[in-house]
Amino acid sequence: MNWMQATLGAGTISGLASLFLLSKRGSAPDRGPLAAIRRRYLDVLGSIYIYNEHRGYTAIDRVLEAVRARSPEDVELISAIERHRGDERKHYVMFRRWFERRGVMPLALDRTFGHIDRFVEIMFGTPIDRLDTQAVIDDDALFERLCRVISLTEQRGYRTLEALLANPFVRSDPILVRIFTIIRKDEPSHWAPYDGWLRKHGKRRPRAWERAVDTFIHSELLLLKLPFLFLNPWIGRRTDWADADEAEASDRSFRRRSPRPA
Repeated sequence: MNWMQATLGAGTISGLASLFLLSKRGSAPDRGPLAAIRRRYLDVLGSIYIYNEHRGYTAIDRVLEAVRARSPEDVELISAIERHRGDERKHYVMFRRWFERRGVMPLALDRTFGHIDRFVEIMFGTPIDRLDTQAVIDDDALFERLCRVISLTEQRGYRTLEALLANPFVRSDPILVRIFTIIRKDEPSHWAPYDGWLRKHGKRRPRAWERAVDTFIHSELLLLKLPFLFLNPWIGRRTDWADADEAEASDRSFRRRSPRPA
């Protein structure tokens, strides 16, 4: 989930490059050491975002399953979450096209670099993929906890975007600026349905310790995991797109629905 959530922001790595930027008045040159740093920075940044956007909309499918089972009459909530899911998918596609224009695949990342992955593991004691959807359906307390996790994650992503859009490396890529501007515009509507459900049912807002967990996850990612990823030349690239299986399943479904020629 935009997660973002998982991002370099304007912090550790770009801070290392700022010494070079001073002589260029904040601009990124087309060649030289800074160009290599810039390319790697954007490569890492894009790889983290495309992973999290894909993780976001596939995880929201689980949320939708729970909401439809718990409250099939709550059309407004279901519609809002469906829009959230649609935005996450749209963001994923934008990053996929960005990578396609660059002529490279994203770095092969796993849940280590997912903000929502880490948050769910801490709050529920299990990875997202093994989260018991039926238990969330049956237990108000679990669903309430999930709403707070999603809301905090989305708000973290929004704050991160403000830093990214001021980052000179990001601003050197007009397409990336456009992508992040669109995501920033979409983001507030993403935590709204979960906050709305909490208010409507008289549930509490996130407490200080839950916000501290969110901050810890972001700091862990920013200060430890991302520098490791940036500096590790042995990280390979994906050999296929994360949604390849989804596209094949969609194609198979379309072929089954299509009328056969007489």
